[in-house]
Amino acid sequence: MNFKKIGVIGGGTMGQGIAEMLAAKGLDVLLVEKTPEKLDYSYSMIETSLDKQLEKWAITQAEKKLILGRIQKVTHFAELSACDMVIETIIEDLEEKKKVFNQLDQVCPNNIILASNTSTLSLTELASSTMYPERVIGMHFIYPVAKVDVVEIVRGLKTSDSTFENTKAFVDDVVEKKGVMIYESPGFVTSRLICLFINEAMHVLQEGVASPEDIDDAMRIGYQFQYGPLEMADRFGLDSVLAALERMFREYGELKYRPSTILKKMVRAGQLGMKSGEGFFKYDKDGDRV
Repeated sequence: MNFKKIGVIGGGTMGQGIAEMLAAKGLDVLLVEKTPEKLDYSYSMIETSLDKQLEKWAITQAEKKLILGRIQKVTHFAELSACDMVIETIIEDLEEKKKVFNQLDQVCPNNIILASNTSTLSLTELASSTMYPERVIGMHFIYPVAKVDVVEIVRGLKTSDSTFENTKAFVDDVVEKKGVMIYESPGFVTSRLICLFINEAMHVLQEGVASPEDIDDAMRIGYQFQYGPLEMADRFGLDSVLAALERMFREYGELKYRPSTILKKMVRAGQLGMKSGEGFFKYDKDGDRV
């Protein structure tokens, strides 16, 4: 397939990262959000991200203008009919995702690949809400999208060979990341392992073994992570981490997936990490640590 125009549904942290990365690769992007206000906010956050790169001389003013020019703000699904692929990246809620895929069925020709950026949900179940389950596939990007060069490609039970092969070619050749094939399993590989890592860091904090700063410094410096486990959780969104752990706990029934008490408390208090300005650490409106 010749990929030129990609739809991205959901302008949250992951949606922003995917849209920016695709536009930087020379693709036209249709970014979809529920309201014009949310769409404007998502677009402004992409611009902020580009401004930071501009400050570091990573891109030029002309490149910034070019990237932003490739991103079109959209509030109606009907406009996605002209896309070569649509990537859904809304909240980790199966019913909400099913609604999105059901709507896409109405507007997208059956040759358009429908991909989900889900990190824990069943692609088979998600595809069951569509008329053409063979074109549904998982394409799990990892935060931060621009800097992590791997994508989990997840086949559902009915995903066709051509859908998989075209998606693999898109990831490897167009996006220029390493596409790894994953058999459907709750949490796949990356979310399953990283959520356990984050959860254990929270248990360590809860037990008073070390402060949040020292836990993160020990792992970040000692094992060369970009972020420590607690800042990772803040950047993923504590509510997203909690949802992933709860789903894996339900699916596997193993105690190691049971979310830490401190995680539940923080989500109930609305301390969701970077998106709310405060989690284990505090963040400014640009997402930088305060």
